[in-house]
Amino acid sequence: MTRHPDWRARLTTFIADHARTPYRPGQHDCILFAGGARLAVRGEDLTGPYIGRYETLEEGFKLLRALGHEDHVSAITGGLEEIPVAYARIGDLVELEGEDGLAAMGVVGGEHIYALTPRGAGIVPLTSARRAWRQ
Repeated sequence: MTRHPDWRARLTTFIADHARTPYRPGQHDCILFAGGARLAVRGEDLTGPYIGRYETLEEGFKLLRALGHEDHVSAITGGLEEIPVAYARIGDLVELEGEDGLAAMGVVGGEHIYALTPRGAGIVPLTSARRAWRQ
């Protein structure tokens, strides 16, 4: 699968629509945010099995394991090519360290990453990424 011809507009709309949505496990968290970005860019919806099916991170991790995934990062990046962070471009997915020390997911927006905060999508430097995947 390749990027939609209008993926930039779709991604911009997705980010804008979620910019002020507070973080909430099972409703608006990093797996759903990264999955929504994958849907906007590539048209692949991988979030269906997760939306509304957990209310805590612990429940979410349990659901991921029950569905055969090692973690939330692999669930959303499956089938994508892992690339060096330095080669990440707008729309690619990245892993970074969350405020709680757990892996978090974000979307490259140029020299920055859109990542979730308790108040919605925030911006952190691309240098914060530990891993990256080409969309």
